Amino acid sequence: MYTFSNKLKTFSFILMAVGLLGIGYGFLNAPKDIQEVEHLLAAESHGGHGEATHVEATHGESKSSEDAHVGAAEHATAHDVKEAAEHQEHLNHVLHQLQNKPWAALYVACIFFLLLSMGVLAFYAIQQVAQAGWSPVLFRVMQGLTAYLPVGSVIFFVILIMCGLHFNHLFIWLDPEVVAHDKLIANKAGYLNFPFWIVRAAIFLIGWNLYRYYSAKNCLAQDESNDDSYYKKNFNISAGFLVFFIVTESIMSWDWIMSIDPHWFSTLFGWYVFASFFVSGITAIALVTVYLKSRGFLEHVNTSHIHDLAKFMFGISIFWTYLWFSQFMLIWYANIPEEVTYFITRIQLYNLPFFGAVVMNFLFPLLILMHSDFKRLTWVISMVGVVILVGHYLDFFNMIMPGTVGDRWFIGIPEIASVLFFLGLFIYSVFTALTKAPLLPKRNPFIEESKHFHY
Repeated sequence: MYTFSNKLKTFSFILMAVGLLGIGYGFLNAPKDIQEVEHLLAAESHGGHGEATHVEATHGESKSSEDAHVGAAEHATAHDVKEAAEHQEHLNHVLHQLQNKPWAALYVACIFFLLLSMGVLAFYAIQQVAQAGWSPVLFRVMQGLTAYLPVGSVIFFVILIMCGLHFNHLFIWLDPEVVAHDKLIANKAGYLNFPFWIVRAAIFLIGWNLYRYYSAKNCLAQDESNDDSYYKKNFNISAGFLVFFIVTESIMSWDWIMSIDPHWFSTLFGWYVFASFFVSGITAIALVTVYLKSRGFLEHVNTSHIHDLAKFMFGISIFWTYLWFSQFMLIWYANIPEEVTYFITRIQLYNLPFFGAVVMNFLFPLLILMHSDFKRLTWVISMVGVVILVGHYLDFFNMIMPGTVGDRWFIGIPEIASVLFFLGLFIYSVFTALTKAPLLPKRNPFIEESKHFHY
């Protein structure tokens, strides 16, 4: 039986505590009103354009008295009134963006770890349905990683409810004023409305958690059984779950991510999101397996198992890249304004994280994991795994941040703190679950084949 070490447990508590403090700081530091935004913009303008401002001021002082009187008269024109209204609208927009920033940071980290756990669950279900002979020695690791799903689901659902109660402006289609003045969003109101949206979310989360609960329960019951009845039950419910999952995953990606930019859509988006969290889940399996192996557990896991996990990390990274390029190339080549603005925003305003994610999620795994021998080295798997997870966090960052904070982004305290909090919660949930059952499923029909898996 695995024992949750005091050092790792303390580390997870420290991560959660530091994360909570940073999250609280992010919310407290967000501007509360227009006046704070005006001061902030004025400071930015002074810092970035101080010389230009001084030149303009000097030029203004040199104007004649007659010009000054003309300027004063023009101030009261309709044009200036319109400019004042536009300026006020801009200030409101910036206020919403800055108030969104801690919420968006929290949302990105929350959905990333939730879907990472879902990626593990989907991989586990695929192994069950495929009746794979190599992977049963890793089943308890997979079940441990999915133990985060219930707590992650509750936190995420609460955040969704708070979005509907207008604690933030992450989803602009939840604002009645926006819907009233935006014909395109109004046309989608039959689907994008809070009651239908939150009910869908509840169905998805409950369905995923029910499968996780019963599959883990049947797997444990199989250890005490005299036949393969519980294994067969798991096969059946896993097949049903995969059908449910592939449908709900696509809708989930539209509801929770793509609807942040409700004017934009992509028919590849569901697959793209799936590839991102699926490879993240497989990478998490590899990292936890390597860690447990280094601590003297998982005696039947050998380099061939590690090699297979690394092959999946490599293969799904290439699959993610294929979808990334397909989505980007088709939209860019078609050059339809309502589509291409999605990528223009990210290339112009999010240049570093946008292309950085491609390097971390494609070039790095490609160059390192292409070599077969490297797939058997635990330090290589650990290094590549960390890079892949950070890269796919950036991928979710790129998907969510532009539609919520616009050009007001930077990776600061709220973003780092949110990751630390959910990472600590993830570690605590996973390794606590691993202590509750033997790490080897003894009565799985393929367990002997898995123990002696070599090639």
